[in-house]
Amino acid sequence: MPPPDVGGAALQAGPGPGPAAVAETHSGIVFFAGDRAYKLKKHVDLGFLDYRSREARRLACHREVELNRRLAPDVYLGVADLLGPDGQPCDHLVVMRRLPAGRRLATLAAAGEPLGPDIRRVARVLATFHARAATSDRIGTAASRDALRSRWEANAGEMARFAGMLLDRVTAERVITLARRYLAGRGDLIAARVVGGCARDGHGDLLATDIFLLADGPRVLDCLEFDDALRWDDVLADVAFLAMDLERLGRADLAAEFLAAYREFSGGNWPDSLAHHHIAYRAQVRCKVAALAWEQAAEGSQRRTESARDARQLLELADRHLAAGRVRLVVIGGLPGTGKSTLAARVASALGAVLVRSDEVRKQLAGLDPGASAEAPFGQGLYRPEMTDATYTEVLRQARAALAGGQSVVADASWHHLRWRDEVRSLAGASTADLSEFRCVLPAEVIMERIRGRSGGPSDATADIVMRLAASQQPWPAAVEVDTMPSPDEVTAQVLAVVRSAG
Repeated sequence: MPPPDVGGAALQAGPGPGPAAVAETHSGIVFFAGDRAYKLKKHVDLGFLDYRSREARRLACHREVELNRRLAPDVYLGVADLLGPDGQPCDHLVVMRRLPAGRRLATLAAAGEPLGPDIRRVARVLATFHARAATSDRIGTAASRDALRSRWEANAGEMARFAGMLLDRVTAERVITLARRYLAGRGDLIAARVVGGCARDGHGDLLATDIFLLADGPRVLDCLEFDDALRWDDVLADVAFLAMDLERLGRADLAAEFLAAYREFSGGNWPDSLAHHHIAYRAQVRCKVAALAWEQAAEGSQRRTESARDARQLLELADRHLAAGRVRLVVIGGLPGTGKSTLAARVASALGAVLVRSDEVRKQLAGLDPGASAEAPFGQGLYRPEMTDATYTEVLRQARAALAGGQSVVADASWHHLRWRDEVRSLAGASTADLSEFRCVLPAEVIMERIRGRSGGPSDATADIVMRLAASQQPWPAAVEVDTMPSPDEVTAQVLAVVRSAG
């Protein structure tokens, strides 16, 4: 067969950057010869793609070239026809410029190379690409919560036959359960990102093995071409794919650097929980791909062994990120002087959570500086019943907004009335947030000593107010009692252990 004509130029083998080689994926085979690479689509139906007809493979080849030229125009040279004995096309090849294998991001990352400047260049390229990428109402719909949930469910359905055979059944079920739970309470967050222009026609399959770090800048190859809707997503979901893959390669440091650099160059902002969720989704996708490769591979082959290992590793990665991304509502109450505010601040810092303090909210509602004194007798001034009701209503409102936005919350108040505890439990349920309740306790004489020694700060509690509150407290059986006499580090560690085991 004569050299195929691609883009008007005949391709010659040439010396190239490496020897002849063959690589296989679940959907294609790539032949490397000289300075060219030729990709053949497999005659397969994988459910999410169907390449059984030659016409489907031809269209997929042309679509792959068109889409990948957005990020690597000098790599994707065109489509060549394979001719049969009768001289007629029998199949089609994507023809590419062969890039040096030693400059693959996956190779360099796995070798432990310091790639900070390179990873920033990749982040900049992708931020620029996303800023220019197409968006539309259809793309926004594809990036919606319902669409994301459907993709999770579809993947879980396709993976079901591997549970208990290749994949751990309990882990697989926990992954989809946690994904559903997160999405149930984060509709406002995802909708706001769509409205804010974050839904774009992205790459869809960002893997470190398809990124080459060249002297004149990175080349990003092999976007997802077989289903437009699977490329249409939040830009964070797109870059989460690469963050996931870098972590899979043992480079969680590079994954964090990459996301931070992308945030910088894109001007984007998101809660950590959303990044965890998208990373977990991308791990689920690649777990499915690895499971399919395991199914296709010959019994006892190295490819089958490696695919099994990858599938299990990726499912565990998804599980870890969904656990890390759980949205939590931590309620820390008790009498003034028990150290609840100190504990709440430390727990919020450890969790990266929003801290909502009733003492500060009360002053804000009155138009006062949080440090200004508003001391008054029990039940009077800023502490009259209607003002206390308004304070708790606002605490819950702020907590609700943060939870809907994917942020965990630590709510610091006395929580001495059952009505407000019932409200906070309802909020946790409506927000699908993991609720943990704590009541700080200390001996009365220690509390009084602390109250008398206070100066400044948002709290206006006096010894008389503490005694009156103690007398009016209603039983709180759902709360874990926390003795705050030990060191702050010890108490914080105790509370965090309970919080992280909740849900």
